[in-house]
Amino acid sequence: MPASPSTARAINDRLALRLLQQDGPLTATQLKTLTGLSRPTVADLVERLRGAGLIHVVGETGADRRGPNARLYGIVADRALLAGLDVRTDSVAVVVADLLGATLAEATLPVGEAEEDAVEQAVALLTSTVRSAGSAPLHSVGIGAPGLIDPVTGELRDSTGLPSWHRSLVRALQERLPATVLVENETNLAAVAEHRVGAARDHDTFVLLWLGHGVGAAVMLDGKVRRGASGGAGELGFLPVPGTAGTPSAVNCEGGFHSLAASVPLCELAAGYGIAVAGEGQEPGAAAAVRAALAGEGDSEGFLGALADRIALGAAAVASVLDPGLVLLSGEVGHAGGQVLAARVEERLEAMSPLRTGVRAGLLGGTAVRRGALLAARDAAQDALFATGA
Repeated sequence: MPASPSTARAINDRLALRLLQQDGPLTATQLKTLTGLSRPTVADLVERLRGAGLIHVVGETGADRRGPNARLYGIVADRALLAGLDVRTDSVAVVVADLLGATLAEATLPVGEAEEDAVEQAVALLTSTVRSAGSAPLHSVGIGAPGLIDPVTGELRDSTGLPSWHRSLVRALQERLPATVLVENETNLAAVAEHRVGAARDHDTFVLLWLGHGVGAAVMLDGKVRRGASGGAGELGFLPVPGTAGTPSAVNCEGGFHSLAASVPLCELAAGYGIAVAGEGQEPGAAAAVRAALAGEGDSEGFLGALADRIALGAAAVASVLDPGLVLLSGEVGHAGGQVLAARVEERLEAMSPLRTGVRAGLLGGTAVRRGALLAARDAAQDALFATGA
């Protein structure tokens, strides 16, 4: 059935707004070319979007082209604020942006172990950062946290080994903020960010391996994150692999891939090659070990080779099931290793698997999770605001 006039207008408006968000500012003539709509239809939608306060004139294309057709239109980016939170076991990082994703303010704060104190510290950090970003209302907040997200309720589930204040923080923000609050697994958000603005922009299917204090993975299939029936797709720490002392259990990933590729065992590996690292802090010790090896400390070649062997075990298991074509190395360790480590892992993966799989280092480093959280918040805000009369 043909769309009704009101439905057709809504579709055209949304298309124009998406183009202005992705490629803008644009003239009416450029919108006509990109949308394929007639000149009168474009003129109508421009006036409709201006009247709704969604777009405004931001300039002209040139001094020699005066008049309506030369006007450049852009999104009214300061209509609302967005926030992205990266919630770790002992810290919270916040970034606040406008509707186009331009960063307006950001802050990071270590938090205490006491649940009530941690929640209040995190809420206060978000509140003060939003206040410093401007006077526009906060519309949407994206939160990236370790652990499982219930695919039915969208809530962060209780997870062994993770602080209880994570769930309390999500509830507190949902109760106190006049804003949409979304929560997603941190590794999934890192994959979204790398897909949209990072190392996987040219791939709609890939797997991101998170290598930090612990290990995890995110699965992107045909441009969409695959969360799994219980929200646990990518729990790579529980993957049984050779080279460990036992096998993992339902409540403990010791004996799984975690025992080979998490930060603590990698620090022990580094020590065996004469690379000394400090204990675990906010940054995984393994990231420092990798940087030391790349700087030539100890038996750097031996350590980097052994590290690549371990990572390739997890990558080969994922590749044999999903055949993603691309594996990204992310997290602090993946970022520290960069393309040098990625190339070594790819070489070993090529020898282990008949499936052609490229390996790259993620581009976004420690900002990947909050960038992904901000993108989730932006998508939610645009879905709500990119409609005339909203």
